[in-house]
Amino acid sequence: MIPEIPTPTEKIVAALEKIGPLQGLPEQDRRWLAEHGIEVHAKAGDIIFEEGVPAEYMMLLLKGEIHVRRNRTSPMALFIGRSGQMTGLLPYSRMTTTGGQGYAATDVWAILHHKDLFPEMMEAIPSMRQRVISTLLDRVREVTRIEQQSEKLASIGKLAGNLAHELNNPSSAAQRAASGILTELNAVNDNRYRLVSLCLTPEQVLSIQCWERNVRDHANEQMRSSQIEIATREDEIARWIEQHGFAQAWQIAPDLAELGVQVSDLNPLTEFLEGPAIQVVLEQFASTLRAEHYAQTMLSSTGRIFDLISAMKTYSYMDRAPILEVDVSAGVDATLQMMQSHLAKINVVRDYEPDLPSISAYGSELNQVWTILIENAIEALARDPRKGTADWTPCLRVVCRQEADLILVEVWDNGPDIPKDLQDRIFEPFFTTKAPGHGLGLGLDNATRIVRKHRGHIGVMSENGSTCFRVRLPLNQLQAY
Repeated sequence: MIPEIPTPTEKIVAALEKIGPLQGLPEQDRRWLAEHGIEVHAKAGDIIFEEGVPAEYMMLLLKGEIHVRRNRTSPMALFIGRSGQMTGLLPYSRMTTTGGQGYAATDVWAILHHKDLFPEMMEAIPSMRQRVISTLLDRVREVTRIEQQSEKLASIGKLAGNLAHELNNPSSAAQRAASGILTELNAVNDNRYRLVSLCLTPEQVLSIQCWERNVRDHANEQMRSSQIEIATREDEIARWIEQHGFAQAWQIAPDLAELGVQVSDLNPLTEFLEGPAIQVVLEQFASTLRAEHYAQTMLSSTGRIFDLISAMKTYSYMDRAPILEVDVSAGVDATLQMMQSHLAKINVVRDYEPDLPSISAYGSELNQVWTILIENAIEALARDPRKGTADWTPCLRVVCRQEADLILVEVWDNGPDIPKDLQDRIFEPFFTTKAPGHGLGLGLDNATRIVRKHRGHIGVMSENGSTCFRVRLPLNQLQAY
């Protein structure tokens, strides 16, 4: 990578003037950097350094582009170094190892300075201190921005996954119900001609109508039967149908049993109808019951979809001003609804004080806080070593109540305790107790910033198998913005 024929010093001095942080640096200072640096060249595709190796060189990138791929240490998969940048290990930096594998995306020309030269560099070029510190601050801001963006994208991904999972069940049920209704409409159409062919008298038609009303009235009392009782009724009805010489008992019996029909309800049909007519009437009645059941399923499923969409709008505060009167307990409940798919095996207790006053706040930002706290509780419960045992049930308890002139929100879980020596550190940016690559350490930091923005306070208490995050928000939000 070191060229056999070095580039003339004058050309390197001229190229160093195009390095952003070095702009305005006197020629003699740029000459010092050119004479004390190591010139390197790399062709597109060449590996320049590996991930995790000791960081020893400052790089002045004169030409080309370097891509740094991160595989182990961060969810941020790619960092790009471009021509005109001062990168790598800088003076005053705490970097010890490279953060990823660096390879040349295009042909690269660069000047390297080993860290052993840094004291001499600062002595020879006093203005490098300010230039290096400014570059380090810019680097921290950029990395923080990228990591925060990654955190937001991860949250959006989780939200989209939860919403898709929650919408899938009712939409699938509504689709099946619509298909079932079409099937039953065709069956009703066929049975209509069969009923006409029976040539029933007006008295028989009236008797059938009275029988159906009586069966429905009586059956409503049996609707809450257990599955064992329903199965018993189904067997009895099937035997009755077979004893009377009818076919397709397996199609009729389940629907009648589900409605709560008893064998005793069928006997009156024999008083005013004969065998073939009874079968047609029962098939027509069962088909009607199925259609009604499908219609009810569609109403229930579409109602659930509407509730989810309403929860989504409440959660995100779509089409509303940033600052508005916020019902805190409604926001917490909307968050729980959005995360319902992750709470299926968790005992969730909602403890909301009725008629809580609203507060002026950024509603969507507060919902980010509730999302972070509830997600952390879910993840803690998933890590509990007692998971899957018969003597432990994962529990999540959410409390909303007024405390003096504050709104108090508590998120409790019965997962593993947070060690006492870490309880003060968990709110620090980039600090996480999760495995590498599974957390950025920005969730609680974001929550803290949002709560402080609303002049509130967030804290944690964790002991004896119980962890509680407490958020206190003042009712009077004047001067909070």
